[in-house]
Amino acid sequence: FFITYTSDALSAFSNTRDYNPIYAGNISSKKITLMFNVYWGNEYLEGILDVLDENDITTTFFIGGTWAERYPELLQNIYDHDHEIANHGYYHKDHASISYQRNTEEISNTHNLIKQKLGVEMDLFAPPSGSFSNTTLEIAESLGYKTIMWTRDTIDWRDQNANLIYERAIKNANGGDLILMHPTAKTLEALPRIIETLKNNGFILTTVTDNLK
Repeated sequence: FFITYTSDALSAFSNTRDYNPIYAGNISSKKITLMFNVYWGNEYLEGILDVLDENDITTTFFIGGTWAERYPELLQNIYDHDHEIANHGYYHKDHASISYQRNTEEISNTHNLIKQKLGVEMDLFAPPSGSFSNTTLEIAESLGYKTIMWTRDTIDWRDQNANLIYERAIKNANGGDLILMHPTAKTLEALPRIIETLKNNGFILTTVTDNLK
């Protein structure tokens, strides 16, 4: 299955205050974002970066803290390709079930680590597995973050089927869509066709921050 929302629901999400979760960007635009959550999948990242380069696309990578600590060269490579770097928590915890302090540490420790390595100030946070509580939202807002969810989920981490990933990414595509992806083999296989189809349908593939304008 994939998750999608009605235009009324998306409008409501898009007009919420900054400390509420965001499920879509500018639904009156032709912008779509292919978002990548990164905690693993190193062997496919270079290929994904190549495909994005070939199609002149910059997008948003949500980076896990432990991954960034272990693979600083790959983190630098993503950044050097001009992609937006965002926060995906440090240890991939269930933010709905951890304490105020742990929520704070997950976000702030990742922020501080990536700032140290890249010199960037991040302001987008994607909670692992889409799990958050009111505490998570409050802490993210207090740290200067918007909490980013998704409009549709390719579920590529589970279903290793390029055609299925493609269909979930492009079916009923709308402006403002935030499409959740991961660096898997089948995602890499599906990516050129996803980009081609969306571009042929007049969509502009861009970063989350640009999509929110």
